[in-house]
Amino acid sequence: MPELTNLPNNLDAEKSVLGGLILEPESFTEVLPLISSAEMFYLSLHQEMFSCLMNMYSTGMPIDNVTFAEEIFRTGVFESREDANNYINQLLMLVPSTANIESYAKIVQDKYYLRRLMVFSNQLLEESSQTDSEAIKLLDNAEQKLYDIRRGRDSASLVSIREAVTNYYDHLMKLTSADPGDQAGFSTGFRTVDAIIGGLNKSDLILVAGRPGMGKSSFAVNIATNVALKQKKDVVIFNLEMSVEQITARILSSLSGIRNDKFRSGDLDPQEWVTLCEAADHLSQQTIYLDDTADITAQQMKAKLRRVPNLGLVVIDYLQLMSTGGKPNDNRVQEISQITRSLKIMAKELDVPIILLSQLSRATEGRQGHRPMLSDLRESGSIEQDADIVMLLYREGYYDKECKMPNLAQCIVAKNRHGATAEADLMWCGERTSFADSELERNEDDYPSY
Repeated sequence: MPELTNLPNNLDAEKSVLGGLILEPESFTEVLPLISSAEMFYLSLHQEMFSCLMNMYSTGMPIDNVTFAEEIFRTGVFESREDANNYINQLLMLVPSTANIESYAKIVQDKYYLRRLMVFSNQLLEESSQTDSEAIKLLDNAEQKLYDIRRGRDSASLVSIREAVTNYYDHLMKLTSADPGDQAGFSTGFRTVDAIIGGLNKSDLILVAGRPGMGKSSFAVNIATNVALKQKKDVVIFNLEMSVEQITARILSSLSGIRNDKFRSGDLDPQEWVTLCEAADHLSQQTIYLDDTADITAQQMKAKLRRVPNLGLVVIDYLQLMSTGGKPNDNRVQEISQITRSLKIMAKELDVPIILLSQLSRATEGRQGHRPMLSDLRESGSIEQDADIVMLLYREGYYDKECKMPNLAQCIVAKNRHGATAEADLMWCGERTSFADSELERNEDDYPSY
């Protein structure tokens, strides 16, 4: 396959970005979301200059034409201070207006994506022309590469610590700003849980485990609904056990406050029909996607998720019903380990939190108090290792109907890669199959006003 030449570029836009950053270093906050790495510049000289600017910005060095000229001379970008000063003067004279630096950065980004697409297309043609190529593998690889381009990532590239520090510095600045946006973890909707885990953070694999009847599915659906309603993000729920209709009924019951059994019988009074219509109208405006495909694999999930434009959260209910897609294996522990590893990689690639539900073994039934622990994870294998956070649900009232607080539930954070482990008290409402903050923590905002 012939080598590509005359790849798309706009050197004036590249120079305007560099010149604008020298004149107004604070413009990095507008540029970095669009140009995250030096390789997005076409000219190698501009790549080196942008790297130097990023290093100065991340380390707090003052940036102006004098300090920058000294830095690019010191690091060997230019052989003499005179050459460095001359090129910087050209950049400053070329900048039409620093007010338009975001537009210049978009042009640089656009040309970079076009170059990536041309190189990708060339590689795809070369791979497709090989007679021993498998079409399915080529399609999967092509889809992954296109997804990487869309996300502005290159799996084959290395990231220097200089760029990593600069990008993280920008992340911290946004995190502490008045409007942190997507930088902060999404709220679960439960204050006590958020206080322990810091919300749902991107690329985290969050395991929610419990014995049957503890409310795992309801807990996950409550969180998913909250993210869709409050964060305005697309949420995808894969449920390998319940149908779409059953999941929908649970969400509507939780939102409307109508008892779940009435959705099975249809015995609603006139006021409940009004409340249900209002809840249904509100819910239908949210971007929640449901999938009840049985025996689905992690690869099939990822193929579907790549097509969701504003993906914010994925819920999978539940682990033990998933398949690896290969031949049946007698070693189920090994299969589960393969699945959890694939899901952790998927969370990282999609850059979204994934809530994965899992069953606990019967060991809790024979234990005094029945409180779950990490060792109760069924076919554990690498489940505990791959998960960033493990939450175990427990309700004493499930085992002892005469206990003092039969509706009290506990979310036991047994593993937390980002902080300490602790327990959060919640209230369980069986009629609505939903959870809420405990009585002491709850306020009126916890329930919709239908």
